[in-house]
Amino acid sequence: MQQNQHLELGLINCLRVDRHTPHGIFLASLDEKDVLLPQAYVTDEMQEETLLEVFLYTDSEDRLIATTLKPKAMLDGFALFEVVDVAPFGAFVDWGLAKDLFVPNMFQKEPFKIGDKRFLRVVYDERTHRLVGTEKLGNFFDKKPKGLAPHKEVGILIIAKTPLGFKCIVEDRYEGLIYHNEIFEKIEIGSNRRAFVKTVRKDGCIDLTLQASGAKKKDASIEKVLSLLKKSGSSMPYNYKSDAQLLKDVFGLSKKEFKRSLTALQESGTIEVKETGIYLKS
Repeated sequence: MQQNQHLELGLINCLRVDRHTPHGIFLASLDEKDVLLPQAYVTDEMQEETLLEVFLYTDSEDRLIATTLKPKAMLDGFALFEVVDVAPFGAFVDWGLAKDLFVPNMFQKEPFKIGDKRFLRVVYDERTHRLVGTEKLGNFFDKKPKGLAPHKEVGILIIAKTPLGFKCIVEDRYEGLIYHNEIFEKIEIGSNRRAFVKTVRKDGCIDLTLQASGAKKKDASIEKVLSLLKKSGSSMPYNYKSDAQLLKDVFGLSKKEFKRSLTALQESGTIEVKETGIYLKS
């Protein structure tokens, strides 16, 4: 571990144990600035001159404080937070620390309610010199993606469900979207996934798919089965044992393609397969 040159708010700092006090231990950076680690987090292993990794934030009196706990997200990071309290001037969300994260009204898209789960970014508020949460992410996306050609595999974070599909953060920098009609598995907000670039739009947003290009035929087969099932009224008298020629006539698929499609739809929780046929789950 390398000791921090300066104390850095909102990040993990590597600091030297400087001295013990009744209230806790003071930790110092190389420039000799120090911060208190409260007694509740102190252990016998934390001897003077040893290095310790801690997260720095501000307490209820806006004083810099250290903790050995790890927050759900650090400065400029994203996470799904649960609302634990609301006030006339804003709301508070649980981010895994003793002090809840404040989200001012001006940083909320819609009024928060206790129990809500909201996707937020942790940012530094220049006005109050505090870490706060914001639901307004548009200004933080890079609108000029670089090196993201079609079919390139990327890391994504699912952040919201929209009428068109699921909104994502791509490679921690860009805005992306997976369309509903191209999703054949369960998607959860807040989950990290791997995806593939389809197109980069003029507005800088990236259209994504969860399937590699080699799976296009498979995707089309799944979509065809699902489309016909919906048109038929949510059930059809076919399953894994159905006659190959009958499947070809009805679905235009080989038995292998049909069975593979059923498996994918069943694993995603979209359908149920019984002896009497296939059924669309509500």
